[in-house]
Amino acid sequence: MLPKSAWAHLIPHAGAMCLLDEVVDWDATRLHARSASHLRADNPLRADGMLHAVNLCEYAAQAMALHGALRGRAAGAVARPGLLVALRDVALAVERVDDLPGRLQVHVECLIAMADSLQYAFRVEHRGGVLATGRAAVMLQDLDEQGRGHG
Repeated sequence: MLPKSAWAHLIPHAGAMCLLDEVVDWDATRLHARSASHLRADNPLRADGMLHAVNLCEYAAQAMALHGALRGRAAGAVARPGLLVALRDVALAVERVDDLPGRLQVHVECLIAMADSLQYAFRVEHRGGVLATGRAAVMLQDLDEQGRGHG
């Protein structure tokens, strides 16, 4: 288990936009995170007084970024930042998630890791039920001399 304090500095998402609360488990290909930020009134993704289920794709994208950052740190390197360039086969089982009590379970799996791109599968669950699934393509950016990403 990794609390947010152990990894929040590794990803660009900060403050209320950092949607994940903790990492339950991770390895070279998978990451499982939990979050209750869908219940927060200050969730920046809320619209029309609710959090639409399509925003679960952002939860998954942040889990992908975190997975890459943890992999990079484990290898003694700075992970290259990525840009989410495509979502495929996204299936949503609900319309909104802000009315779901408890925590969301966010699972990502790196399916393909190439020199300049990654492909992930994702699944977001709540109390054993699947809320969202899909796949994502991520293009990796180069790092400048200060270790910051640029296109």
